[in-house]
Amino acid sequence: MFMVGNKQQPSTPAAADQSRHQAVLVINCGSSSVKFALIDTVTAESLITGLVECLNTADAELSWKFDGQQATKALPDANLVAGLSEVIAVLPSDAEVVAVGHRVVHGAEAFAESVQIDDAVLAGLEKCSALAPLHNPANLAGIRAAQKVFPDKPQVAVFDTAFHQTLPEHAYLYAVPYEWYENLGVRRYGFHGTSHRYVAGETARRMGQDLSELSMVVAHLGNGCSSCAIEAGKSMDTTMGLSPLEGLVMGTRSGDVDPALPEFIANQLGWSMQKIMKALNKESGLLGLSGKSNDMRTLVTAMDAGDRRAALAIEVFAYRLAKSILGLTAALSKLDVIVFTGGIGENSHKVRAKTIAHLRVLGIEVDAELNARNGDVETGRITKSGCLPCLVVATNEELMIARETLNITAL
Repeated sequence: MFMVGNKQQPSTPAAADQSRHQAVLVINCGSSSVKFALIDTVTAESLITGLVECLNTADAELSWKFDGQQATKALPDANLVAGLSEVIAVLPSDAEVVAVGHRVVHGAEAFAESVQIDDAVLAGLEKCSALAPLHNPANLAGIRAAQKVFPDKPQVAVFDTAFHQTLPEHAYLYAVPYEWYENLGVRRYGFHGTSHRYVAGETARRMGQDLSELSMVVAHLGNGCSSCAIEAGKSMDTTMGLSPLEGLVMGTRSGDVDPALPEFIANQLGWSMQKIMKALNKESGLLGLSGKSNDMRTLVTAMDAGDRRAALAIEVFAYRLAKSILGLTAALSKLDVIVFTGGIGENSHKVRAKTIAHLRVLGIEVDAELNARNGDVETGRITKSGCLPCLVVATNEELMIARETLNITAL
């Protein structure tokens, strides 16, 4: 039975066809793409996963994975509604979508938890778009398209920022004029909350402890990266801020820089603010430092071949990550475990080893064999016994969104 919170959800609505899988369709819309997964409400397994990309271009394409097989279909010039309609066409015939869960990047202070979508919620999301102009408009477009394609299905918004609404004032306020917070909502919001929340719960399960008893730092490391201090299942501080640009070094994002940098670049190079922000978001991070790639796998290969700038990019990435982990301990009463997740966190043993080496003040020792295997098969542990445990725990944001969707709709 699919567990949601402390409740068991019935596997099928009362009037449903008992021979069909009941499932939640999870949708994550970008400006030109749609990532989707169909999650079985009983087994919590992904029945099908896929991606529609390059929407509104001649190269638009749907790719999906079902029953261990991969397939693609060209969708030239397809828009968002057409793309979602094509997604429906490839869903398993024995599955029934009972609800749709949407990833929404920014909920500001208006949305401290997941909500079922109605006109009032849509209006609230519109107001949040100013805080996430690169993400929320795409999320809203996905919601509206899904409402057209699934007019009779409940739809739920699950926010990246909601998990971090437990941050105390001293953690989320910037030292800027207080009126900016009061009138404009200028504060630290944090992101990747769905991933951090899922990984915290899975970490507690693997450690055989109650989540309410654990204090941890979770590092979500993908193309976007953030660390989060979590105590008793609640976010106490995190590295991302008003936008996903703040914090760690990322694939193409700079992370923290001196606030005076944009003015300096504008004066020296004559660049517009738009061009500077594009550079900080799209041309910096691992890509900017290495001059080669934003993909950690490519950079590790280049480092091993003697590429100095690739090695430098990785070293900066690992050092800044370690620095954030140590800094986040200020938000905790104790530190029970450090967790690595996301594409880099789950798969790059060299990045983990370099990061932990910078945490020598904590007396952590990597178990080289376990780290090379991406963690003990049962616990995910990559450090030697007798020292602070560091774990590798695979994230599953789609499953977390599906759980939230069922919890909100009470299907």
